[in-house]
Amino acid sequence: MTAVRGTNLRDMSRVLANGDATSSEFIAHSLALAEATNSWLKSLITVTSERGWEQAAAADDRRRRGASLGLLDGVPYVAKDAFNTAGIRTTAGSRVFAEHYPTEDSVVVRKLADAGAVLIGKANMHEFAYGATGENQFSGTTVNPWDRSRLAGGSSGGSAAAVAAGIVPFALGTDTGGSVRVPAALCGVTGFKPSFGLLDSTGVIPFCWTLDHVGIIAASADDVSIVTGWLTDLDTFSPVECARSLRVGVLPDAALVLQPSVRAGYESAVAALRGLGARFHEIKLPDAAESRAVSLTIQLAEALAYHSPLIDTCGEKYGADIRSGFVLGQQLSAESYVQCQRLLTEYRSSFSRQLDNVDVILTPTCPIVAPEIGSTRVPIGEQLCPVGNALTLYTSFFNLVGAPAVALPSGQDDRGLPVSVQLVGAAGADKWVLQLARHLEKDLAQV
Repeated sequence: MTAVRGTNLRDMSRVLANGDATSSEFIAHSLALAEATNSWLKSLITVTSERGWEQAAAADDRRRRGASLGLLDGVPYVAKDAFNTAGIRTTAGSRVFAEHYPTEDSVVVRKLADAGAVLIGKANMHEFAYGATGENQFSGTTVNPWDRSRLAGGSSGGSAAAVAAGIVPFALGTDTGGSVRVPAALCGVTGFKPSFGLLDSTGVIPFCWTLDHVGIIAASADDVSIVTGWLTDLDTFSPVECARSLRVGVLPDAALVLQPSVRAGYESAVAALRGLGARFHEIKLPDAAESRAVSLTIQLAEALAYHSPLIDTCGEKYGADIRSGFVLGQQLSAESYVQCQRLLTEYRSSFSRQLDNVDVILTPTCPIVAPEIGSTRVPIGEQLCPVGNALTLYTSFFNLVGAPAVALPSGQDDRGLPVSVQLVGAAGADKWVLQLARHLEKDLAQV
């Protein structure tokens, strides 16, 4: 199957408004495509057809009465299986929660229901969001729609694959170190990790409270902006202009250890931004090994705190990788956790100072294209790196500082595998980052 980006939200809304199709017809198409592909794509853990049909019928009734709720009314989407859904199994990709049926929707799922959006499935994920590959022995590993032998990425891989395969126009995910942006990059779609806390995480099964962000995956930055606007108080399309000409922060060339196709995509983005009048300034981020250690310490300590009550009774149900993480977490001292939290404060302060001198930061999203399923180490420059470390090399730091970041498609390699770039702004500058992303994607779409 050739991956196809789904019809955009504006076109879907226009078709519905004109009466050229009904929400029920859209949902029938999405459900049929989900059922036809899930045996090999494994993008969904649960197909929520009953709720989907009910919500679609309600949307069609509103339109007949002239009471449409807006752009999202009657539009299908999927939610990562970490988002609680009332009466619908929510597993977090784990045997531990194989029979977990929440009594309430998570806040963002409820807000989307209030906007008329139609939930058609719970997306596959790395178990309890513990990993960037999406590999999962319980629910199966989501494959990349562009190449079935390759990973879709994680931990929100099912969400990205469902959008890339055209099953839905947008999806919900979570991002602790890159778990929205990495699979979006590998699958050739757009992934948005907003500022920390902008999207309410209430009712989402946590991995790491300090670093978890609720995020959105869609076919375009325009679609991401639309969904963000419905889920927040932001007027995402009101102009936010820089007082000066655009100043873009970039990493020193020595820090960009990239596969040739990724470098070409990154250079295309540089050229496009230069065409928008940008000036470029080198910035410096903390040593990647140090910030990764800080992130991992906080993640493992907080994950262990959440799972400790379950380990005694369900320990054998966890996958091998997360069990090994718990072992590492048990070896961490309280002092290590506190010191890492203190470093977090320093990171946020120094990052804020960097953003005094630039308006936005441009990086590759991932240094490599989608790796083959089963890969454990991949070449990064002259080193072989663990695949998860490689995939999150340019994403995980921005969770530490809570900054908004958008992953945008920026071309393909000679095998047709997507490459991606990342725009990052100051904490709270979500509108500005989304605005620039919409401008940039128009030029990158020609790549």
